[in-house]
Amino acid sequence: MRILAFSDIHRDLDQAARLTEMSAEADVVIGAGDFASIHDGLDEMVAALAGIEAPTVLVAGNNETIDDLRRAAAGWEAATVLHGESVEIGGQVFYGLGGGIPTTPWSWSFDLDEDQAEAALADLPPAAVLVVHSPPKGHCDEAGDGLHLGSRSILEAIERTGPRLAVCGHIHESWGRSSRVGETEVVNLGPSGRWFELD
Repeated sequence: MRILAFSDIHRDLDQAARLTEMSAEADVVIGAGDFASIHDGLDEMVAALAGIEAPTVLVAGNNETIDDLRRAAAGWEAATVLHGESVEIGGQVFYGLGGGIPTTPWSWSFDLDEDQAEAALADLPPAAVLVVHSPPKGHCDEAGDGLHLGSRSILEAIERTGPRLAVCGHIHESWGRSSRVGETEVVNLGPSGRWFELD
């Protein structure tokens, strides 16, 4: 299974066109949140990505709500929006959870606190591909000031279930970084598009 994954595209229509072109080589595409910028431009962004015909897994970032993302993607037949739930594609389970975790300082942000995230991740099955907007605590989560802003609940869920792969975004200064939690590779994607191969 060849996976193309990205995050934090933030209304970049040129990059959406590039990702759509790249997706012709993908079995599955993952969009790990932040399609909009402070809730602006979501419909235009999703419309620009809707040319992707491969099965696509989306989670909301903190710049759009889950309800708005579901509405915007309603006409995109290839896309499935996940939030505390899973979908099986080609025999592989994908489990998604969106939002900023833990809660961010911004009043406009779509966030979950750690208790809400823990509850939403309770049904994460073993060996899934975990798609989250926020990184796990201490992994691919270092901001410009050196603080680690990731989620304890996401880290504990990865430790508990051992996903085959965990992809995230959210912390822009850590785009492109990868780490490991046990046997699980964790990657902060960024908008450029990253390829993964799963047996």
